[in-house]
Amino acid sequence: MLAVVGYDFVVIDQEHAAFNRESTDHIILACRASGLGCLVRVQNGDPACILSVLDCGADGVLVPHVTTAKKAQEIVSAARYNSGSRGYSPTTRAGNFGSKSIAQHLQDEDARALVIAMIEDPEAVEDISEIVATPGLDGVFIGRGDLTVAYSEVKPGSAPVKAATMRIVEAATAANVAICAMSGSVADADTLADMGVTAFIVASDQTLLRDAAKAQLQDFQNSFLKQRDRTDGL
Repeated sequence: MLAVVGYDFVVIDQEHAAFNRESTDHIILACRASGLGCLVRVQNGDPACILSVLDCGADGVLVPHVTTAKKAQEIVSAARYNSGSRGYSPTTRAGNFGSKSIAQHLQDEDARALVIAMIEDPEAVEDISEIVATPGLDGVFIGRGDLTVAYSEVKPGSAPVKAATMRIVEAATAANVAICAMSGSVADADTLADMGVTAFIVASDQTLLRDAAKAQLQDFQNSFLKQRDRTDGL
């Protein structure tokens, strides 16, 4: 449905949602069949977590809590063949089920799979210039929710989070690294875009369903209330 209405990509959330390898595989298959980009937020930076979703054919990974340049180097290595340590299997969906040569598979996957570090800890903000300088790192995701909690704040728009967001954007822009953020409103997205953010996650499936259900319920309740008022006036 998201592909049909025109979204560019989706993120499968293995960190907080109840997706296992099999259910993730099914969603990736649906994305590939409909031409929808598919990223997976893996549980952590363990090479096995990264390997699993890339073999299934995900277009890339979002890796939570990348706090140091060393961690950034490790996740890039886990996702790359020629410049890293990704485990090789040609019979996966990513390898067209064994129809590619070794050389072609390695070349295609190293060019295709995105590696995005989630910056959501104060330590990461302090080390951001070194993190974004990691060779092979394609982008960063600004985790404003986690940063809010980490800075002992309760509003994403608090001063420490704004300062951290700007610091991340400036470092990533200087390093020519893509910048992604979650944004729940057009106004907020416009502000982030003006700062230099280049990609947006605009809602969760829960939010889309909740908001649509709430709006429909309110429409029907308002309609019935109006009808009752007209009846009471007769």
